[in-house]
Formats: sequence, C-alpha cells, structure tokens
Amino acid sequence: MAFPLGTRTVHKVGIIGSGQIGPDIALHMTKAMQPAGVPVVVVDVSEKALAAGKSKLEKKIDKGVETQAFKPEFGAAMKANTTFTSDYGQLKGADLVIEAASEDLPIKRKIFQQLEASLAPDAILASNSSHMEPELIFGECARKGRTAVIHYFFPAERNPLVEIVPGRETDPALAGWLMGFYEEIGKIPIRVGSRYGYAMDPIFEGVFHAACRIVEEGLGTVKQVDEIVRRALRQGVGPFTAMNLTGGNPLTHVGLQHYKDKLYGWYAPTKLMESQIESGKPWDGVQRGEKVEVPAEAEGRIKDRILGAYFGIVGEILDSGISNVADLELGVQTGLVMAPPFGLMNEVGVAHALDLVKRYAKDHKGFPVPKCIERQAAAGKPFEVPVVIREDREGIAVLTIRRPAVLNALNREVYEQLDRHVQAIEKDPAVKGAVITGYGRKAFVSGADVAMLASVKTPADGEATSRHSHAVLNRIEKSGKPFVCAYNGMAFGGGNELALACHARIAAKGLKVLAGQPEPNLGIIPGAGGTQRLPRVIPFAKAWEMLRTGKTISSAEAKQLGLISEEVDADRLVARAVELAAKANFKPIDRGPLALPPEPPHVELGHLSKAVDKVMQKAILEGLRMGLDKGLEFESKCFGEVCGLEDMKIGMENFIKNGPRAKAQFVHK
Repeated sequence: MAFPLGTRTVHKVGIIGSGQIGPDIALHMTKAMQPAGVPVVVVDVSEKALAAGKSKLEKKIDKGVETQAFKPEFGAAMKANTTFTSDYGQLKGADLVIEAASEDLPIKRKIFQQLEASLAPDAILASNSSHMEPELIFGECARKGRTAVIHYFFPAERNPLVEIVPGRETDPALAGWLMGFYEEIGKIPIRVGSRYGYAMDPIFEGVFHAACRIVEEGLGTVKQVDEIVRRALRQGVGPFTAMNLTGGNPLTHVGLQHYKDKLYGWYAPTKLMESQIESGKPWDGVQRGEKVEVPAEAEGRIKDRILGAYFGIVGEILDSGISNVADLELGVQTGLVMAPPFGLMNEVGVAHALDLVKRYAKDHKGFPVPKCIERQAAAGKPFEVPVVIREDREGIAVLTIRRPAVLNALNREVYEQLDRHVQAIEKDPAVKGAVITGYGRKAFVSGADVAMLASVKTPADGEATSRHSHAVLNRIEKSGKPFVCAYNGMAFGGGNELALACHARIAAKGLKVLAGQPEPNLGIIPGAGGTQRLPRVIPFAKAWEMLRTGKTISSAEAKQLGLISEEVDADRLVARAVELAAKANFKPIDRGPLALPPEPPHVELGHLSKAVDKVMQKAILEGLRMGLDKGLEFESKCFGEVCGLEDMKIGMENFIKNGPRAKAQFVHK
C-alpha cells in the first residue's frame, strides 16, 4: 500500500526517538497513514523508552476509542500499524524519516549519518528540532537537498501547527511538497526561514521570559502574573502553568541563552529561571478552578508590560523576514493558542501598541522596537491580516481562503479581501483567470461566520449584509476573466453561494458531503445568491428541496446534477482548476427569468420553521421570475424580512449555544 501525493509516494514513515514527542508524532502519522496501508516505525536505542512510548501511544488510542474519537476497529488498526523497535533495519524502504530524539547536535548528526547510509537517496530526512538551524543539523549530510526541519508542537498528535523550515540547500520542490503533505494529512503547516528558534518558540519562550521578568521586577507573584498574562493574551493557561505542562524548563533555559547570543540581549535568562531549575520544582502556577485576586492597578501594569513585550517580540520576528503577518497570526492562534498578535494590535490601536513597546524597550536594555510597528503606526492604519492568499500559477491567480480554525468561514474581512483580489485580477494583464479554493481538506468554506450572522439585529442589518455579499459575488460572476471554484471539501451556505458565483466548479473526488444550503436550520434563508443561482445551475426540483430543507449532496451527486463538471483526485484539484481557468470555455449562467413548473414539488419540512419557509418560497419563486439581477435584489429584501422573525433569533441562539446538529424549537413566527 502507499500514500501518493504529487511527485512523491510514501510507502513507510520512520520516527527516530521514543521519548517525550516521538510517540505523539507516531500517533498522528499512523492516524493519517493507516487508511492508506502505510506503516509507521518508531526506532530508539533504549528498550525502556520504546516500552514507555508504545504504552503512551496505546493509552492515547484507547482514550480516543473511549471518547468515541476513534472507532474500536480503527484504534486496533492504528496500534497494529505502528512498530516500536531498536532495529534501524526496519526503516528500510522508508520514504520519510523524522528524527525526534534529542536537542543534541552530535546525536542528531550521528543519526542522520546512519540514515544516509541505509535509506534510498531520495528519502526525506527531517528533524523535529525545536530550535537548531537546519544548516547546523544537516551540515554533514551528503544530500542536503532532501533535508528539512519539521517542528511539531505540544501535544504533537493534536496541536495542528507544524513549522516547515528548509535550509539554504533544501530543494525548494521538497519544501513545497512538505507543505502540501502536511496540509493533506490534517496539519496546518507554515513555512519559516532558517533562524535559531524559528518563528513560534521565540514567542512562546519570550512571553514566558517576559513573565519571569515581571515577577523579578516585583509587579506580582508567579501565580498573579500567570493569571494576568493568561487573561491579557487570552490563553487557556498562563505561561508558568504552560511551562509545567510541557516540562520545558531546561530546554527553554538553553534556548534563552542562545536567543541572547543569536537574536538580542534581552533574552538572557533571569535569575528566577535559574533558581527554579536548580530547585527542580514546578512553578507555582494557577491550578484548575483557582481564583487569583490581583489589585486593579497592579493588573494594569502587568498587562501593559506583557503586551509591550509580546508585540515587540512578534514585530522583531516579522522584521527579520523569516515569516509574514498571515503566517505569524495563524501560527500563534493555532499552535500557541494565544490572541493573534496583529489582530490584538489592531484591537488596542497600533499607535497604542507602539507606545507599549517603546515603554517596554525603555525599561529593558537590548529589547528592540520593531520597524514594522513604527511604519504601521505612522501610516495610521491597522495591520492587514491576509485570510485570502493569492499565488499566481502560469498566468492564473489562485485565491485560497485560509481560516482553518473556523473551517474557512466567510466574514466581512474575507469578503473585502476577496473583492480587492478580484479587482486586482481584473486589472492585471498578466492574469488570464482565477481559481478560488479553501485551505485544508475538510472545507472549501463552511458558511458565513457565526459572529457575522449574530451581529445582524434588524431587518435593515440583514438586507445590508446580503447586499454586501452580493456586491462581491456579482463582481466575480460578471468578471471578464474566468473564475473556477475548486471545492477542496464541504461548502455550506455562503460557501456554496461563492462557488455558484464562479463560472465553473470542480470538486475533490469521493466527498460524501460536498454542498448544502443549511440556512433553514438557523432560521434564515440564503442571502448571498443561493435562492437565485442554485436553481439556474442544477434542476429546479433538487434546488427547491435543498434550499427548503438544508439537505446536502455528495460530490458524485453534484456531478450528476451539474453543480460540478468533474471529480478530481485531491492532490490534483487545484492544478486541474488552473488548467480549466486557462481554457476559459464556460457556458454563462442564464440571467433571464426562469420558467417554473406550475406546481412546485411537495417538500417535508419536519421541525423547520414554517414562517421562514414561507419567505424562502417567496424569495425563490418570485425572484426567479424577475431575472437574475432583480432576483438577487429581491433575495436581499427577503433576507432582511426573515431577520425580523422570532424564529431567526431562536435558530441563531440554538446554533450558538448547542451547535449545528441540535434542532431548534421553532415557533413558526
């Protein structure tokens, strides 16, 4: 069996090291690889470590079965798929080997020397180092082009983030393949330039270091600072508690010493840190459920201190050029689970953020004031955090909606960035067409962001929200350049309406759930063109049922109905969409009035709101008789009307409190 992806095929995966993180990497890998029949082999020289690692992996699988995260048969299959051994010979035939043994350079180099001698010349050699530069780790390797750092985050089987860090001699094609591979197997990879600590650890360890300094300066106790930093950065736990959980004191101490030498002097370890390591005791962090009292004045000083440090640390990383605003924002939010830094700076005001950094730098020798924050404050504008990423391929602009934490849901920022990209594409003579897709493999776009929908309070708000989305999607549909939708996963609500505005659509093969208009479950109707475009793209009877019931269709059904023209292997999806956009041979949507059956098919509503359905039927039937442009205007009015119903409030409250699967108790008014 094998796992083919692009130019490479994975037949076996190796993990070197059965210590703290190796078994967790193995668990993630076997979860992803077992369905393809690709074995995972964990190698360690210590039989004790192997036994402990195997026990750790199996306990986590058993817990997953107990919580119904895994079916029992899949849990058993994952265990059987993973081998723990001291025999390096069992790595024969591995196409990807990840070293997770030790942050010890001689040991790493010895491991890779042994792997180079025993593996195929094109096998990928990777290190899960958390700090060391790839040029240092792989300095003695004969084939540096096949090497890279792949930095997992705690806990490796659940934390979605990985940093892909190529060295100067890493083959660019390999770095690109690794990005695609990790996205394919459910991680969120960000590409980072080579520098000690990469992008994320200087933030995690820097926030901890700043917290230590705050305690040393007498602004609060360890427990108080732990709690205030947690609140200020909106974390689940504070920095001292996080250090206890990760067992990172010794490694962080070494990291801080190297940051001091390789980045800037502020990182020099504190005496508090050194004394804690000497004691061997955990930090006195905040316990679960514990309430910590902090005087308001002290809380304000601690908050200002930590924000000044946080913004300065992140800004310096951006200034260094090893990462960008979009990746730093995404990485911090998903991997470190902190308030996204640039969004937080925008929230407090960039000028105020700069003032906090300057005040912090004044009191702390060796701390930088980032140029990027100075420039943004001088411009008098907030940071733009890209959530729609453009990459041009052979004259075709590929737009990827990247909000994985909310399955790429549409909010006003997504719409505005889409609109700016579409306008730029129309004006760019080098671009012949465009592809719109989503990030990851789960969702193209899961729908409208709940926060955006929850902000709709009145019929006027509803109509305005609908009109705003129409303006963007109409620009796509009326563009003189072809737009192809590449459904990489499910598309619900506004996501499917975005797809319908494109000139052609294709989907990843074998999706059991591809598209749906679930608005009736929320007590609303489609407001981004669904009532008017869906019946013009697929047969009326099926569109009528989908719109009124919220029922979904698979990719196979979508092809039968004409919603998509092709099902494509997932790893070829965007490439095929690029090919289609270059051909630009698409039948335009029928913009005139639609001939309707004299008696629309009967539909069973079940628990759904009859009041909402009445507006839905009106929007569909009357709108379709008007022609597309006027029908869309009518849909906006109907969307506003439904936002005044009691059932809309019931549906939204139920969705927010109980999730999408819980049925709302509609009152039909």
